[in-house]
Amino acid sequence: MDIQLGVIEARYADMIWEHEPVTSSELVKMTAVEFNWKRTTAHNVLRRLIDKGLFQNENGLVTAVISREDFYARQSRQYVEDTFAGSLPAFIAAFTQDAKLTPKEAEAIRKMIDQAEEK
Repeated sequence: MDIQLGVIEARYADMIWEHEPVTSSELVKMTAVEFNWKRTTAHNVLRRLIDKGLFQNENGLVTAVISREDFYARQSRQYVEDTFAGSLPAFIAAFTQDAKLTPKEAEAIRKMIDQAEEK
Protein backbone atom coordinates (compact mmCIF):
# COMPACT_ATOMS: atom_id res chain seq x y z
CA MET A 1 0.00 0.00 0.00
CA ASP A 2 1.51 3.29 -1.10
CA ILE A 3 -0.30 6.23 0.50
CA GLN A 4 1.28 9.60 -0.13
CA LEU A 5 0.45 12.48 2.21
CA GLY A 6 1.28 16.11 1.76
CA VAL A 7 2.72 18.02 4.71
CA ILE A 8 -0.63 19.46 5.79
CA GLU A 9 -2.42 16.11 5.33
CA ALA A 10 0.26 14.45 7.50
CA ARG A 11 -0.17 17.09 10.22
CA TYR A 12 -3.95 16.67 10.11
CA ALA A 13 -3.63 12.87 10.22
CA ASP A 14 -1.31 13.16 13.24
CA MET A 15 -3.90 15.39 14.92
CA ILE A 16 -6.60 12.80 14.34
CA TRP A 17 -4.43 9.91 15.58
CA GLU A 18 -3.55 11.92 18.68
CA HIS A 19 -7.19 12.64 19.58
CA GLU A 20 -9.15 9.68 18.21
CA PRO A 21 -11.88 8.83 18.61
CA VAL A 22 -12.82 12.40 17.78
CA THR A 23 -15.95 13.95 16.34
CA SER A 24 -15.78 15.73 13.04
CA SER A 25 -17.11 18.88 14.73
CA GLU A 26 -14.21 18.74 17.24
CA LEU A 27 -11.82 18.40 14.28
CA VAL A 28 -13.34 21.50 12.70
CA LYS A 29 -12.63 23.45 15.90
CA MET A 30 -9.08 22.09 16.22
CA THR A 31 -8.19 22.83 12.61
CA ALA A 32 -9.58 26.34 12.93
CA VAL A 33 -7.09 26.96 15.73
CA GLU A 34 -4.15 24.94 14.36
CA PHE A 35 -4.41 25.71 10.63
CA ASN A 36 -6.88 28.63 10.49
CA TRP A 37 -9.20 26.48 8.34
CA LYS A 38 -12.86 26.95 7.63
CA ARG A 39 -15.26 24.05 8.21
CA THR A 40 -15.39 23.10 4.52
CA THR A 41 -11.59 22.81 4.32
CA ALA A 42 -11.46 20.58 7.40
CA HIS A 43 -14.14 18.32 5.93
CA ASN A 44 -12.53 18.22 2.46
CA VAL A 45 -9.12 17.21 3.80
CA LEU A 46 -10.74 14.68 6.14
CA ARG A 47 -12.57 13.21 3.14
CA ARG A 48 -9.24 12.83 1.30
CA LEU A 49 -7.71 11.03 4.29
CA ILE A 50 -10.76 8.75 4.47
CA ASP A 51 -10.56 8.08 0.73
CA LYS A 52 -6.90 7.11 1.18
CA GLY A 53 -8.01 4.49 3.69
CA LEU A 54 -6.50 5.98 6.85
CA PHE A 55 -9.66 6.91 8.74
CA GLN A 56 -13.37 6.27 8.85
CA ASN A 57 -16.22 8.56 9.80
CA GLU A 58 -19.17 6.74 11.32
CA ASN A 59 -22.01 9.10 12.22
CA GLY A 60 -19.61 11.98 12.84
CA LEU A 61 -17.11 9.96 14.91
CA VAL A 62 -13.70 9.74 13.26
CA THR A 63 -11.47 6.75 14.04
CA ALA A 64 -8.36 5.25 12.51
CA VAL A 65 -8.46 2.35 10.08
CA ILE A 66 -4.65 2.20 10.23
CA SER A 67 -2.70 3.17 13.34
CA ARG A 68 -0.05 5.87 13.18
CA GLU A 69 2.64 3.25 13.89
CA ASP A 70 1.44 0.94 11.10
CA PHE A 71 1.19 3.81 8.64
CA TYR A 72 4.71 5.10 9.29
CA ALA A 73 6.13 1.55 9.32
CA ARG A 74 4.62 1.01 5.86
CA GLN A 75 5.94 4.35 4.67
CA SER A 76 9.42 3.45 5.94
CA ARG A 77 9.38 0.08 4.20
CA GLN A 78 8.22 1.75 0.98
CA TYR A 79 11.02 4.33 1.24
CA VAL A 80 13.66 1.59 1.65
CA GLU A 81 12.12 -0.29 -1.28
CA ASP A 82 12.00 2.75 -3.56
CA THR A 83 15.32 4.33 -2.61
CA PHE A 84 17.56 1.39 -1.75
CA ALA A 85 16.03 -1.37 -3.91
CA GLY A 86 14.67 -2.95 -0.74
CA SER A 87 18.10 -3.33 0.86
CA LEU A 88 17.92 -2.60 4.58
CA PRO A 89 21.73 -2.88 4.94
CA ALA A 90 22.17 -0.24 2.19
CA PHE A 91 19.73 2.04 4.02
CA ILE A 92 21.54 1.58 7.35
CA ALA A 93 24.90 2.19 5.66
CA ALA A 94 23.60 5.45 4.18
CA PHE A 95 21.96 6.45 7.47
CA THR A 96 25.13 5.87 9.52
CA GLN A 97 27.63 7.15 6.94
CA ASP A 98 28.20 10.50 8.61
CA ALA A 99 26.98 9.71 12.11
CA LYS A 100 28.03 7.18 14.68
CA LEU A 101 25.49 5.14 16.59
CA THR A 102 25.43 5.53 20.34
CA PRO A 103 25.90 2.32 22.32
CA LYS A 104 22.21 2.55 23.28
CA GLU A 105 21.12 2.87 19.63
CA ALA A 106 23.38 -0.03 18.58
CA GLU A 107 21.93 -2.23 21.32
CA ALA A 108 18.37 -1.32 20.33
CA ILE A 109 19.14 -2.24 16.70
CA ARG A 110 20.69 -5.55 17.78
CA LYS A 111 17.52 -6.37 19.74
CA MET A 112 15.37 -5.54 16.69
CA ILE A 113 17.50 -7.82 14.52
CA ASP A 114 17.28 -10.65 17.06
CA GLN A 115 13.50 -10.26 17.26
CA ALA A 116 13.15 -10.15 13.47
CA GLU A 117 15.25 -13.33 13.09
CA GLU A 118 13.00 -15.16 15.56
CA LYS A 119 9.89 -14.51 13.45
